[in-house]
Amino acid sequence: MDECALAKRLIAWDTSNPEGIRSCAGFIKGWLEARDIDVQDAVFNGRPVLAATVGAEQGPTIVFHGHLDVVPAHGEQFEPRVEGDRLIGRGTYDMKGALAAMMVATREVCERSDVRVHFVCVADEESDETELRASDWLVKHGYVGDFAITGEPTDMKIGVQAKGVLALRLVFEGRAAHGSTPWQGDNAVIKAVHGFHRIEQMGWAQESSELFPRPSVNLGRIMGGDALNKVPDRCVIDLDIRYLPGQEPGMIQQEIASLGDVEVRKVFHRQPILVEADNAHVQLLARAIEEGTTAEKISVGRDGTSDAISFLEAGVPAVEFGPVGAGHHGPEEWVSLTSLERYRKTLVNFIELAAGGTEATHLRIA
Repeated sequence: MDECALAKRLIAWDTSNPEGIRSCAGFIKGWLEARDIDVQDAVFNGRPVLAATVGAEQGPTIVFHGHLDVVPAHGEQFEPRVEGDRLIGRGTYDMKGALAAMMVATREVCERSDVRVHFVCVADEESDETELRASDWLVKHGYVGDFAITGEPTDMKIGVQAKGVLALRLVFEGRAAHGSTPWQGDNAVIKAVHGFHRIEQMGWAQESSELFPRPSVNLGRIMGGDALNKVPDRCVIDLDIRYLPGQEPGMIQQEIASLGDVEVRKVFHRQPILVEADNAHVQLLARAIEEGTTAEKISVGRDGTSDAISFLEAGVPAVEFGPVGAGHHGPEEWVSLTSLERYRKTLVNFIELAAGGTEATHLRIA
């Protein structure tokens, strides 16, 4: 089974729910074991975790990291279809296509005696869980190495940076009044909306960097008012702030609190992802990608974060690297079929280079 056929199988499970997640994890485990690859499985925070180690018992160690869970979608989006070079369906791009290619690549390198590969797969990357992460559990249990690749969408470019996440809950207080005389009250919902627009205009929200035009501030939830004919006296908003590497989350929170007349609570925080472009393994991965200059290959800053941070916080350089596609979390999510083949071959060739065969010019990426 090649990576394209395997991706179709993975997409067919609705892994936005526990039943689909368990079934898909069972298939992945069975697929690997049918190819004589031992798989360790566990349950973390109610969800399956899979890990397999192949290759040498010691030496250079690379981590292939993926997730099988997806965001919710309509039922027809779990019926994969092909249109030209596009495989369309929920999770094709984020990231069951990459996961399938990693599985096939792991099988291809499983008999190497000069490099070791950890294939790890989690089921909570898309969850709302803020503290207990399966990727942190994997790191704690020794699934680390010299370098980690997580198959998040990057269009065959190497993601060396990703924004940090600062989730805040803001509570605005007002004064209730009858809905027919709103001037006698102080509408907390309106105060919250005005406060949000002021936050959007703050100095840190206008900054840019080499890979990012600006941070982002998303008003994800707003909760206010309990009766149509009453001026709301309380409003709560949840902000999803994605800040730039180099910015200080504490400063951002402090500046928002300085608006006054608002209570600011930190809900969740994850550091930005930052790996130096001249890291030796980053350079080897760039060599393994056939098309483009090195500068073009190492050129992605992702607006969203990923579990790569779990490895970085453990001292393991980690990048996001995935195949070509578009539309993740949308109704027409797709991945390029030819890109999936290129992606799988790139992973295998990278293992060859990481093992020390840096002069192996016979390698070809079709």
